[in-house]
Amino acid sequence: MTGRQGPAFSRRSLIGAGLGISAAGLAAAGTGQAMAAGSAVAGRGSAPARGRAFLAAAMDAYPDHGAIRLTQSYTDQAGLFSTAFTYDNALAILAHLAARTAGALTRATALGDALLYAQSHDPAYDDGRLRQAYNVGPYTFYDGSLQPDGFVRADGTANVGTQFGFTGTAVGDMAWAGIALSALARRTRARRFLAGAVRIGEWIERTGRTDEPLGGYKFGVDGANQKLPFTSTEHNTDLACLFGRLARLTGDRAWLERRGRAEAFVKRMWEPSGGFFYTGTNDGVTVNKSPIPEDTQTWTHLALGSGGRGHSRSLDWAAAELTVLDHAGRRNSTVPAGQSYEGVTFSSASLVANEDAPIAEGQPRPDRNGVWFEGTAHLALALRDRRDRGDEARARRLIASIEQAQDLLGGGQTVGGRALPERCGVVSASSPLDTGFGFGYYPYRHTGATAWYLLAAARSNPLEA
Repeated sequence: MTGRQGPAFSRRSLIGAGLGISAAGLAAAGTGQAMAAGSAVAGRGSAPARGRAFLAAAMDAYPDHGAIRLTQSYTDQAGLFSTAFTYDNALAILAHLAARTAGALTRATALGDALLYAQSHDPAYDDGRLRQAYNVGPYTFYDGSLQPDGFVRADGTANVGTQFGFTGTAVGDMAWAGIALSALARRTRARRFLAGAVRIGEWIERTGRTDEPLGGYKFGVDGANQKLPFTSTEHNTDLACLFGRLARLTGDRAWLERRGRAEAFVKRMWEPSGGFFYTGTNDGVTVNKSPIPEDTQTWTHLALGSGGRGHSRSLDWAAAELTVLDHAGRRNSTVPAGQSYEGVTFSSASLVANEDAPIAEGQPRPDRNGVWFEGTAHLALALRDRRDRGDEARARRLIASIEQAQDLLGGGQTVGGRALPERCGVVSASSPLDTGFGFGYYPYRHTGATAWYLLAAARSNPLEA
């Protein structure tokens, strides 16, 4: 992300935007599971097993619409219908692989093949790109129009998410898809996955490479295939991983030069006096210094490894500056009485959000202390990876907070109209939160948040080259 001026098609920027979600509906989403938790027939199995059960249910929600499928990103109550974001599905692949079971490998392979199908059956392009999101099941849109298809349309093309405008292609989404395909290539030895990852890398090189003063790789293209001017620290962090993996898997040293370009941009975003990374640049010349997001602090550590060890203070910055504690006594909180959640919020701007105004038109007002559970899992995993004194204890507290959320928040939600197993799947946020980038997160069970929790629980670093 590169700031409030950032493109509307970013994988996160339209989540929940303009969907008329009510505060009452969000409160109900938070309280239903608290009631279910007291049931004698509450969900069984370990917390990670229940997270994996959610990923399975979200993947299998439309059994009558073809074997080639992706995982629905959010529960139906989020108002995005059967939308499957490319980023979330890449994370689902990585979470399945981290489980290291035959059944999970089968699911990861099926999702990888679905991404390859989308890559080779785009309705307009044959250049290796993937779109921001796809539809994976039928629904009737808000204007009454019917979307009748599954992931594969009647004409054989991939069902691009046109209703919400999820038709652009962001470098970060592409990088995560390439990371997931490269992980499948390493696990299965199947050359098709490496070929797909290489096509992604080549598209990024052709489309994103820039010779602007700050360098790196630019944001991608919008739905009209127009290049966007932004350059993101997060995206270039993803590329440091992807290009490093492609160098190792192909033996082609050109990928090392590309990794170096991406990594150099990331390091230019470092603020030594504060010990954190800025978000990126809007013009390739000037560093965008506000807001400061969480993921540029944690993903940089996970991706740069020993090469970024001198920058690991960014984890301390995130833990100190973005920590929040949400509970029912907070203004605009939707957390049920008697519960509290520890974690981090999305960005520095989230902490000063206007609690008197809706996050967006038709949306509830934000809770400045809403916990972003995906980011909380980022931090937990990065602390476990760093292994400094006190890191493991803090990571365990954060993971315990996420697991409590899985137990108690988001009850009664469905995927594809089907009830979910009890106590499975992690909500995006404990209460509505304003990211500071023009969109919000809400307490709906989410593939991405659940996948990051599973990666943190398994100590599996998805950004290790």
